Amino acid sequence: MTHIDFYILPDVERTAAQRFACRLAAKARLKGNQVHVHMASEAAANEMDELMWAYPAAAFLPHGIRDVKSGVSIDWQEPASSEHDVLINLADDIPAFFGRFDRLAEIIVGEQKTIGRERYKFYRHRGYPLKHHELTEWTD
Repeated sequence: MTHIDFYILPDVERTAAQRFACRLAAKARLKGNQVHVHMASEAAANEMDELMWAYPAAAFLPHGIRDVKSGVSIDWQEPASSEHDVLINLADDIPAFFGRFDRLAEIIVGEQKTIGRERYKFYRHRGYPLKHHELTEWTD
């Protein structure tokens, strides 16, 4: 069963969620996980791709758009491969395919508190194991 982690950031802008997703993806890769970063659109995926080339500044995170071989795949559609075990959801909706993954990360920033609560209820109602991480201070 998919384990779901909610990361609540004190930041209010969505770009903080993207930066945190970069850090989370890097941490998952260090543990040997294959990561899929799910975005709302092709434009959002391209934006995330650009960010991963530059952030964090001191490290390189191998990644690619719709590239399952890179270790971190960025996509706005369901991945064709089942090689990934970590899903980072940055899309506006809950992906219908989230149950294919061992872990799901939902990153919530200030402007998304209501959405985060609704997602939490959705997963809880269906019996998924949930963890809540309130990150009052995270290194940006």
